[in-house]
Amino acid sequence: MAESFNFELVSPERLLLSEQVAQVVVPGAEGEFTVLKNHAPFMSTIKPGVVTVTPTSGAPQRYFVRGGFADVSENGLTILAEQAVPVDSLDAATIAQQIRNAEEDLADARDDASRTAAATKLAQLKDVAAALGH
Repeated sequence: MAESFNFELVSPERLLLSEQVAQVVVPGAEGEFTVLKNHAPFMSTIKPGVVTVTPTSGAPQRYFVRGGFADVSENGLTILAEQAVPVDSLDAATIAQQIRNAEEDLADARDDASRTAAATKLAQLKDVAAALGH
């Protein structure tokens, strides 16, 4: 059994997870990487994707993250995500409808600020859909 280390997943809204884990797979900007106990310290930006957390006991947990930073240190791994939600809480049909609505909002935007807001929301929703494999 792999040795455990401290892992924290933090979004702007709240601390989603703080526990001892065996490993974490992170969607790094340069490619996926796996962190185990005593990993060499480094920092990485992360791209939208799924973080897979393997606790010391229990089934792996999956979280969709939309960008952020991963900090591997002697104290463990901390992910500061722009957005993070459990994959189990995401519904593909709801996401697809939200994408259609965002596309309509983008098409109907009358000024630069509205277009930018609609385009950002659409990009975020497409990231979620891609992470779900849709």
